Amino acid sequence: MAIREIAQMGNPILYRMAETVADPTDREIARLAEDMKDTLVHVGGSGIAAPQVYESLRLVVYRVSARLINNAAEDADPWVVLVNPVLKLNDAETLTGWERCLSIPGLHGKVSRPSSLTMTYQNLNGDEITLDTTGALATLLQHECDHLDGVLYPMRMTDMSKLEFNAEPGHLAQDIADGVKVWPVLQGLVDAWPGRDRWLDE
Repeated sequence: MAIREIAQMGNPILYRMAETVADPTDREIARLAEDMKDTLVHVGGSGIAAPQVYESLRLVVYRVSARLINNAAEDADPWVVLVNPVLKLNDAETLTGWERCLSIPGLHGKVSRPSSLTMTYQNLNGDEITLDTTGALATLLQHECDHLDGVLYPMRMTDMSKLEFNAEPGHLAQDIADGVKVWPVLQGLVDAWPGRDRWLDE
């Protein structure tokens, strides 16, 4: 397959409503999904949506890990392909956490989202599947499916002071110091930050 170029924030394709995939079993859709997997492996990401690789289609690929699902089977196929996903959000409880995006390199921001959802989608065989999920996976699915509706995570933020450069993760560092659990990649930003002690001493 192939590693695709990733569209960056500001590119018009990231702000469009993506088109419904007419035939989930089309070979071109399967080929696109494989390219998206290859791209994710290359950049070390967890999920990606088709508009991020310049294809305005309602298609998402993500990989399952222990960070997303407790007790994830080690021998199971880690890849999940979502064709035409539809989310029904449970707004009763929210989860606020730090997010990054392949289309917004160098930045991270704090976003509040519903903590649970029900999703229906088709797989590459055309089967319709329903998934109920909470926590980290629910957050990832909302983040990726937002791309299908032309939404980037900063557009979901209510406090833009919590949008910061990876090189200066001050608010993130404070959250970690306060005991907030974050993804290992975000912990790594703070661990490598020369200004960490100065920020926390003030």
